[in-house]
Amino acid sequence: MNRRSRLGNEILGKSLHLKNGMQILPLMATTIEYGTHLKARIDPYIVGVGPVEAAMNTARVMEQCENAPDYALLLGSSGSASLQQGEIYQAKSVSYRDMDASAIGFEKGLTPFVDLPAALELAPQFDFIPKATLSTGGKVIVGVEFEQLSAEMVDMETFAVKRVCQSFDVPLIALRGISDGKKELQQFNDWTELLPLLDEKLAKLVDGIIEALETS
Repeated sequence: MNRRSRLGNEILGKSLHLKNGMQILPLMATTIEYGTHLKARIDPYIVGVGPVEAAMNTARVMEQCENAPDYALLLGSSGSASLQQGEIYQAKSVSYRDMDASAIGFEKGLTPFVDLPAALELAPQFDFIPKATLSTGGKVIVGVEFEQLSAEMVDMETFAVKRVCQSFDVPLIALRGISDGKKELQQFNDWTELLPLLDEKLAKLVDGIIEALETS
């Protein structure tokens, strides 16, 4: 079996196969956010940290799928200075905060020569999950940096994953647990402290999403 076939089989094995025949491909940035509760439910494909790694690895996954999944499900943590720490939110839109071609006349956040808005809508949305706007970039946002952003929460992967999913016509569902932001991050443990709680809550919402999609 060649490498392409092995990876295709690996991706198929990681997908969630619903009773109605739908297939969901779970994705996460890192195994650090993948705790015991999620391990009991999913085996996600790890796409890596940051826009570059996330785009490269998500594209590799999608290219190897013999049949595109019905949905991609991206799970992980996020920072926010305004949302409740330790709670889960579904991203209703995502923007790319690193994109700034305003010096040559483009709206900040708008990718030049691409016919897309600065903020991309995400669907489907689920009524039982609180909604928030999301901003993706290559820097961990801390302290007063939150005040410079219009989005309610920040991460480092979702916009990149969304763009790849768009190119393969796969809807993206993105759930983010708020791990930090109320106080300025100063060490690694400031980020990881709430991850076990977020793992438990994300796992319960995965159950809810599966049920909703199976009965829709």
